[in-house]
Amino acid sequence: MTLAAFTASVEQHDRPADLAGPLLALWHDARGDWSQAHEVAQDIDDEMGSRIHAYLHRKEGDIGNAGYWYRRAGLAPFKGTLGQEWQSLVSDLCDQ
Repeated sequence: MTLAAFTASVEQHDRPADLAGPLLALWHDARGDWSQAHEVAQDIDDEMGSRIHAYLHRKEGDIGNAGYWYRRAGLAPFKGTLGQEWQSLVSDLCDQ
């Protein structure tokens, strides 16, 4: 999926049927459904899942838990805004 198509799907409230777990979690987050995004992220057991989990807990304000997930991903905590982090995650997952 391209970045443009993913962003358009968020803006149009039209969830693509073929979204894999990481993009699905970020799609729900962008639509304001943190709980559903977190539920999806819990089932992603790899580095990207840990990154998304860290982002979601950072967004929630649970910095300690976010730190745990950043460490699991092998990364330092993201230093930019939540919007920048979301964009970075989506960009890493989409075809440009």
